[in-house]
Amino acid sequence: MSHTQETVHALVEKQRAYFRSGTTLDVDFRIEQLKKLKKAVSDHQELLEKALYEDLRKSRTEAYLCDLGPVIVEVNEILKGLKKWARPEHHYSGLMCFPRLTTTVYKMPYGVSLIISPFNFPILLTLGVLAAAISGGNTAVLKTSSKSSESTKALKKMIADTYPEEYVTVVDGGHDVADMCLEERFDKIFYTGSPNVAKHVLEKASKHLTSVALELGGETGNWCIVRKDADVQDAARKIAFFKLLNAGQICININQIAVAEEIAEPFLAALKQEFVRQVGEKAEENPDYPKLITEKVYEKCERLTEEYKDRVVFGGTGNREEQRFSPTVLYPVGIDEDIVMHELFCPLLPVVPFRDQEVDALLDVIASREHALAMYVFTSDKKWAKKVTSTLQFGGGCINEVCVHMMVKGVPFNGTGHSGMGAYHGKWGFREFTHPQTVLTGSTRLNLPLREHPYSGKDGEKKMKLLKWFER
Repeated sequence: MSHTQETVHALVEKQRAYFRSGTTLDVDFRIEQLKKLKKAVSDHQELLEKALYEDLRKSRTEAYLCDLGPVIVEVNEILKGLKKWARPEHHYSGLMCFPRLTTTVYKMPYGVSLIISPFNFPILLTLGVLAAAISGGNTAVLKTSSKSSESTKALKKMIADTYPEEYVTVVDGGHDVADMCLEERFDKIFYTGSPNVAKHVLEKASKHLTSVALELGGETGNWCIVRKDADVQDAARKIAFFKLLNAGQICININQIAVAEEIAEPFLAALKQEFVRQVGEKAEENPDYPKLITEKVYEKCERLTEEYKDRVVFGGTGNREEQRFSPTVLYPVGIDEDIVMHELFCPLLPVVPFRDQEVDALLDVIASREHALAMYVFTSDKKWAKKVTSTLQFGGGCINEVCVHMMVKGVPFNGTGHSGMGAYHGKWGFREFTHPQTVLTGSTRLNLPLREHPYSGKDGEKKMKLLKWFER
């Protein structure tokens, strides 16, 4: 179906009418819809896996590890806690509100939500956010990526098989259709993608003062620091695994490594060894290695590799027909070079050497740039690592590990500044898609004249004494 502004508007209005019916306010209804989502993923597993293979050449195992499985885990976590999260809270109102001493906080859905998802994890980053929207009691319009067209087709079928369009529906198309959606008055927008497009989303949302959550990759990319006291082999193994995953097309992936020059040579040797061990001498010939989403991204890899050809220490080869480009290590790269000033979102991996005793200067440079979505440090100095991760601003990260922080139940995921705003996963997703609404019910008896005029004279003095006493 080709969309027009009129058809998009009609769809949004249809969802708004459905939301106003009050159907989604019932927590049991939401639980039922989440169970339907979980079943739909299982029932359409083969269709979704095939779509991920067509779009990104993801193997069946990687598709389940990174896209389908995490959706099931997310829904299970929400199902386990939703009744408790959605329960109204009762708070002591204080003597200032006498005679009414209790106040209720309701967790109210925003209403009609717009979820704009990316190409790199087209199933997870659509359905994972949808699960949060459903948990909060919202309806949802899903604008999926035109780059991952097969996944969009699969999602469109799955959602149509599962929900009526006045509750949840998929809108396909390019940037023009996304703009049609952004012209409409939504109650909540969740966008996953680049900082540049996020600015456009915010600008559009500002016209209606719509609440927005953003999950972004970060303007200057995610750093990984490998200090001289790190377990070199362990660091290399984990970094190689992560950089191979989805061919580097991951918002929390390592954009560049800062390695202590004292261990740079053994680290690079171990990194090369791990790439070969995991995918062979030429990754682009391995059928399990994912492809780049577009020819344009492939050309970017070729262009940057040519620009840094004298510093390619591993990889640098590709298969244009298959759109696969090997993991490519560039060394040495200066900390102020252009390639480490932007998110790469591909298999290229610049390595920046630094003197270990000057690590604080390195951290000062990182802190002066835009906040990353992720940060990884490899070191045996746990005290230093905890100091860094508790004082440097970034979305989330790991010490002596990569990526698995986002798989932990009960904790939030997202960035800050150029890497995002808001948070989700589990209870945090429920919070993101609900508004805490405070309500105090007054009394028709025993009301005190404390708040009323007169405020001067003897009455005023008495009231001042009472006010100060109540404030204790």
